[in-house]
Amino acid sequence: MLQYIVRRLLSAVPVMFGLSIILFAFIHLLPGDPAATILGQHARPELVAAMRQRLGLDLPLWQQYVNYMGDLLRGDLGRSFVNNRPVLDDFLIRFPGTIELTVAAMIYAAGLGIPLGRFAARRPQSTGDAIVTVVSLLGISVPIFVLGLTLQYGFSVQLRWLPATGRIDPRLTIEQVTHFMLIDTLLAGRVDAFIDALRHLILPAIALGSIPLAIITRITRAAVLDVANEDYVRTARAKGLREQRVDGRHIMRNAWLPVVTVLGLQVGGLLAGAVITETVFAWSGVGKWVVEAIEAHDYFVVQSSILMFAFIFLIVNLIVDVGYAFLNPRIRYS
Repeated sequence: MLQYIVRRLLSAVPVMFGLSIILFAFIHLLPGDPAATILGQHARPELVAAMRQRLGLDLPLWQQYVNYMGDLLRGDLGRSFVNNRPVLDDFLIRFPGTIELTVAAMIYAAGLGIPLGRFAARRPQSTGDAIVTVVSLLGISVPIFVLGLTLQYGFSVQLRWLPATGRIDPRLTIEQVTHFMLIDTLLAGRVDAFIDALRHLILPAIALGSIPLAIITRITRAAVLDVANEDYVRTARAKGLREQRVDGRHIMRNAWLPVVTVLGLQVGGLLAGAVITETVFAWSGVGKWVVEAIEAHDYFVVQSSILMFAFIFLIVNLIVDVGYAFLNPRIRYS
């Protein structure tokens, strides 16, 4: 198992290297000039040229890439063109917000999607199955920004049940220790602030988790139906085993593999969808930060953030693959 993990980690190196080349070239092909953005559109050409030289943008593209990769291998993700702060410092401040939102969305998607998929699989071709299928298709079809704006209008503007934007009421002052808002409010002993942060989390988590919810529901339904028709399941029922034991020991134990696969893949989808969700809900996470960096042509922020997301996605896939060995002993023995 250890050798397999090491091989997978080593195979991630060329993937990250190739991604860095494509990402670097793509970002530099985008229209606009960071120096002109920083100084403003009315800046004199000589000032723009001096700013480009200070930022190292006057060097050939290949030399810029070599310099960037050299710093990256030393653990330096560069500095923001906008505020001259280290990218890694700003990333670590904002990343907990994205993780908090992603985890909440995954809990919502998996906690509701798996039971719905099992419910539909137990009653194939029934009215309940049809309703679950229609709802899952709608979940996949509705774009995140449309659902997010609809939730804001319905629950924030009309009903006024939940806040529309932000991570916490700006009137509440909480010391940022871990930058996880729910944890920091508990560390501060502020139950009222914890409830407020939780209320701010509900709508963006629902919006972000809608597409994974639909996918998990469909995959769970298909996996359970597929396993339920196997001979060993019919044999277990013929032996007189209780339906609860057949479902837990024979059906779900073998149906977990495709479900776990889609759960791992959805982590990458949630990180990508967080960019839109954080923008709609003004959520102070990495996604909103990257959007602002793209608008400002802040190359280092965009490059380093996407590379970090890609690395996290590779690690999650590795964890999922290792988890297969515990769900299916045949994979471990092979």
